[in-house]
Amino acid sequence: MKTKKIASLFALFLIISVLNINNSCSERNETVSCFPNSTIAVQLNLTLPLYYKLQTVGSWVYVNEVGAGTRGLIVVRTTSGFKVYDRNAPHICPDTDTTLEVKNDTSIYCPKDGSQWILITGQPTDNSVAKIAPKTYGYNFDSNTNILSIYN
Repeated sequence: MKTKKIASLFALFLIISVLNINNSCSERNETVSCFPNSTIAVQLNLTLPLYYKLQTVGSWVYVNEVGAGTRGLIVVRTTSGFKVYDRNAPHICPDTDTTLEVKNDTSIYCPKDGSQWILITGQPTDNSVAKIAPKTYGYNFDSNTNILSIYN
């Protein structure tokens, strides 16, 4: 009797494990499966000269601090707040030339295949190879202290 209970619990554990693996894979539709998973935890003081540009709508900066992922972030000031993009290309596995760049202050560009996205919205452009937007992260902005906290 005890052996049957153990076998039943083991079978149940295997079924739950398989279901969790399948669900976690299907939730990665925002990036390729080889996209680096790292903790994002950065605080930017927008009164500092390095980030002062972010006080103007349409301006952007690269963030390469500890806690900014494997290749850094692109932070853009929008009319409704901010957009925070990962600099890893969302549609191809990381390589030497897959770090996203800002081009002409209007688009995000992948040097590997020429994919482009609109800087303010993250939407792929008509001529883009990629059909998914760059990975974005959440943020909290305290206008009293001018501190932008970025997280995942």
